[in-house]
Amino acid sequence: MVHAQDRGSVNVTHASLQGIGAEKGVMRRDPSDIIKVGELFYVWYSKGEISPGYDATVWYATSADGRMWTEKGQALAKGSKGDWDGASVFTPNILVAEGRYWLFYTGTSKPFKQPFSPDSKIGIAVSDSPDGPWQRLPTNPVLKNSDNLSDFDSHLVDDACLITRDGAYWLYYKGRQMGKGPGQTQMGLAVAEQPQGPYVRHASNPVIPGNHEVLVWPQGTGVAAMIGTTGPKTITNTIQYAEDGTHFAKTHDVTNGPWAGGAYRPEAFTQSGEGKLPQWGVEIGKAKGHLPFISRFDVKEVE
Repeated sequence: MVHAQDRGSVNVTHASLQGIGAEKGVMRRDPSDIIKVGELFYVWYSKGEISPGYDATVWYATSADGRMWTEKGQALAKGSKGDWDGASVFTPNILVAEGRYWLFYTGTSKPFKQPFSPDSKIGIAVSDSPDGPWQRLPTNPVLKNSDNLSDFDSHLVDDACLITRDGAYWLYYKGRQMGKGPGQTQMGLAVAEQPQGPYVRHASNPVIPGNHEVLVWPQGTGVAAMIGTTGPKTITNTIQYAEDGTHFAKTHDVTNGPWAGGAYRPEAFTQSGEGKLPQWGVEIGKAKGHLPFISRFDVKEVE
């Protein structure tokens, strides 16, 4: 049963940050959601030398206040040449479960050149510490494009976002059907009983008929998702809510939403039933003369 109603609007403001912001000749993009370990916030992101990120590896940074960050180093290198993740690893995200850290990431096998048709799949690396070292799972990729050409994700899957719910691990992701363009991306869901998988596609897929960036969080006893500028006009620049995590309906309009944002979601893995609208996060920043970089956003609900 869906419990959703129009509750008003959300305004997002944007600000620069230090340490992983704009830097000549350096690309940083696609930040993960943020976790707090002890007194430090952690974020993972794609880092490379070209704007689209298809040459990237996964790096990470820490911060005491979410504004001044210290880049700590590379978390995950490319896979072996020719492997599914041998050309790039990017759009990381994090799951904390069973006392360990599970780094989800997207990989491609083909070197980037224009025009480019990515063969993105999703894998996992695990560590006992947020500082690594990270060990790839032998079962990777844990989610690949569907073999059924009529499915919404038959071309590629990308951009994992994790929550825990009903004692299981819910992986929201974006998918693109074979023959479709990036603007026709939709959101899917796969669920696993263990953090390492196997992740099984939900029967309700695609759960959201659009969106090019996946930002999901527990909202009370349900699930909410912030939708960007890509997709049907009925859902773009909104927050969608689903009491069951699959049948979404609009609750808020969003003004100046983040670009590929990763949020601080303190209840993402607690199953507390007390999740709320994220107050802040980091996103892709852009400025003339610079490759993409990481910037900050803050969220305020307007009554």
